[in-house]
Amino acid sequence: MFTNYSFTVMERFLRYVQIDTQSDPQSTSCPSTEKQKDLSRVLVQELQQMGYSDAHLDDHGYVYATIPGNTKKQVPVICYCSHVDTAPDCTGAGVKPIVHMNYDGGNIVLPDDPSQVISPVDHPYLLKKKGENIITASGTTLLGADDKAGVAVIMDMAHFFIQNPNVPHGDIKILFTPDEEIGRGVDKVDLKKLGAQFGYTLDAGERGAYEDETFSADGVTITFHGVSAHPGYAKDKLVNAMKVAGAFLESLPQDTLSPETTEKRAGFVHPVRINGIAEKVTLEFIIRDFITAKLAEYENLLKEKLAATLQRYPGAKADFEVKEQYRNMKEVLDKYPHVSAYAKEAIARAGVPLIEMSARGGTDGSRLSFMGLPCPNLFTGEMAFHGKHEYVSVQDMEKSVQTIVHLATIWEEKS
Repeated sequence: MFTNYSFTVMERFLRYVQIDTQSDPQSTSCPSTEKQKDLSRVLVQELQQMGYSDAHLDDHGYVYATIPGNTKKQVPVICYCSHVDTAPDCTGAGVKPIVHMNYDGGNIVLPDDPSQVISPVDHPYLLKKKGENIITASGTTLLGADDKAGVAVIMDMAHFFIQNPNVPHGDIKILFTPDEEIGRGVDKVDLKKLGAQFGYTLDAGERGAYEDETFSADGVTITFHGVSAHPGYAKDKLVNAMKVAGAFLESLPQDTLSPETTEKRAGFVHPVRINGIAEKVTLEFIIRDFITAKLAEYENLLKEKLAATLQRYPGAKADFEVKEQYRNMKEVLDKYPHVSAYAKEAIARAGVPLIEMSARGGTDGSRLSFMGLPCPNLFTGEMAFHGKHEYVSVQDMEKSVQTIVHLATIWEEKS
């Protein structure tokens, strides 16, 4: 099927990552940054130039498009989804992608900051990539493979079907979302307009990775209220909210329940932002576990630690707010086993060993699954995301393209 096909995924990826699309968690707009639309407009233009006439960008930064089916069968409509934004953790402005052809298996020194070295010791997946073409940033920015690798894969898939009109498939919907990295990726999505019955996000890592399980997630905001007083006359009056918040943080478990002390299926309680003055401090947490019921246990632990801290600081008060973020997609996907079965078969047809994984995080697919669009996650090759050591293998991206082409044909065959 791909013998005479010239992949476009690398060329597309190299262009897309140079467009700054960083999202902003402090913004209240949708999308959170207008610059995300800079890439979205490019994607719409390219889709229209391919011949997908309904491709368009809406006011909220979502790109919708349809690859019309070419079969007489009644095939369920599937959707491929990736996000255009990059993480706020590291700058995405001025990305200079570098292609390391025929990677030799050694350290990759990033030229714009030679102290940034991508080493197989720290990134053992690189040991599997010897001889492949590896793309990195130059050392001062993230790369943006999360998730522009997924975007480029979907775009190349769309290009493949234009070039190969005799390969049978049903209707395929394309969805590019903003603000996934700040947890708002599907806040304004129009599922009725999308018109898909099942979906797949392209936002997983190493070749062959298939994720049908994610963390369940809540956000917790604790607001500490102190008592303000002139520091020159504060004896027995001032209650410093910053000190109260600091004491509370110090009371949390030191060797468990944090991202830096957990792995595999262990959940965590993670402070992500603090802001305030002596009178008032706001502390934000993310709470994660694969078992949804455990979120309440972790939140109760925080409440207990908070109560104990407030006892040490008479006059201090605190508000405790919990907000649901997303839930483990497996709770939905287990009801639709064929969605997973077809994906696994597609990976096999692409000649790739399957790696079943549980995501220690969430994707747009987590929320889409609970919104009525069952949506597991497929590999793109993106690795070491959210930092300057981010990289992706061109060959991994090409295998991802093959996988989602095969997946579309499998849905047609099984209908």
